[in-house]
Amino acid sequence: MYAIVDIETTGGYAAAHGITEISVFVHDGEKVTRHFETLVNPRQSIPRYITALTGIDDRMVKDAPVFDEIADALHDILQENIFIAHNVNFDYSFVKHQLKMAGYELATKKLCTVRLGRKVFPGLPSYSLGNLCRSLDIEIENRHRAGGDAKATVKLFEHMLANGGQVHIDQMLKKTSGDQWLPLHLSKTDISKLPSKPGVYYFHDGKAKVIYVGKAINIKKRVSSHFTQNDPDRKRQNFLRNIHKITFVQCATELEAIVLESAEIKRLWPKYNYSQKQPLQKFGLYMFEDNQGYLRMAIDKKKKNIPALYSFNLLVEGQAMLKKIVAAFELNEKLCFIDKTPFTAVDKKIMDPPVIYNAKVRRAMEALDKQLPTFAVIDTGIKDKERLCLLVERGSFWGMGYLPPAVKVTSSLELKNHLNPYADNDYIRNSIYAFAEANPGKRVSLTK
Repeated sequence: MYAIVDIETTGGYAAAHGITEISVFVHDGEKVTRHFETLVNPRQSIPRYITALTGIDDRMVKDAPVFDEIADALHDILQENIFIAHNVNFDYSFVKHQLKMAGYELATKKLCTVRLGRKVFPGLPSYSLGNLCRSLDIEIENRHRAGGDAKATVKLFEHMLANGGQVHIDQMLKKTSGDQWLPLHLSKTDISKLPSKPGVYYFHDGKAKVIYVGKAINIKKRVSSHFTQNDPDRKRQNFLRNIHKITFVQCATELEAIVLESAEIKRLWPKYNYSQKQPLQKFGLYMFEDNQGYLRMAIDKKKKNIPALYSFNLLVEGQAMLKKIVAAFELNEKLCFIDKTPFTAVDKKIMDPPVIYNAKVRRAMEALDKQLPTFAVIDTGIKDKERLCLLVERGSFWGMGYLPPAVKVTSSLELKNHLNPYADNDYIRNSIYAFAEANPGKRVSLTK
């Protein structure tokens, strides 16, 4: 038996909005055997744009039953029947959530007439309820009301059955089909094409824009896990509705996937990635010689064309490090811009001459250099005999790529010819350092 459902609501997601009308036609595959329909008091105001679409306003639902009052009868109609709707996950998420709030658990199989329509009548320009019915000459009476749309879905379902739909229905109801749990615009084929390998995957919207980037040890398993729960939360529902396509980049290891995911989030800034959206490094430690011959150090905003001696996410982080260097090597605070007052002729008289002072600055830089190691993490590649290489130069992540067999891992300068540069950030750097510490045999110290 099938329960063909349509609802009207106060908004787009179940966690914060209510049902204003519901219509259910129970169908045995040949005819309707039972019909249940009622307005519902959602216990919240109906927005004007909803009223403009459906015609349902606060006055109409004022004396209607609240959902708790119909929950028992509705659960009795739905349980053990196959829940059918046009874009089924929307209706199902609302009904399941409302029933759960009333103390009932709904766990029925689902069937989406959008997905079924694509299988039975492939190649149509649109599979929205209005356009699909128009293409098939099915009249919709009382559009955008639960009864009218549910009745049109009944006619649509019967038309699909008459055109060989049962074969597709049997396949779609199998646990392995994916049609019951995948987002509307994805198919099981989209999932089956994904590798069970480490990598980074991308969810695209209807305009092919990347809206989410994720990493995985097993891409197929991780992508599937996104769709196994029908959470009524607004962000979750909007996220699922917007996924139209999946692409991926296979990686050799989980570490490579971690690094690529972080770099891609920073590059693409996807709408539904909420973590790792911190600002990129914005400050650097710079050194220059002034017109009096003194080497001066300063923390300044990152320059595009001037390499920094070291990079910082926060200005205070850089200032704290510079103060430690000044104290340890007895450098002049004015020449390092810690003391912002001008460096005068009086200061110069009591200072070491440039040749002596600059030697102290160079010793400070040598000490900093020793604290900022240059090394490579070498691991297995994707192809036979190639090697994955991640390069850290002077404490910062430089880039990664695959090395051919003949390349010797001794010099960072040589490795750069084979690697792709990436922007460094704390998350990537910490991940590489943690991996190198846990896998010392894969860390190779390098000459600069």
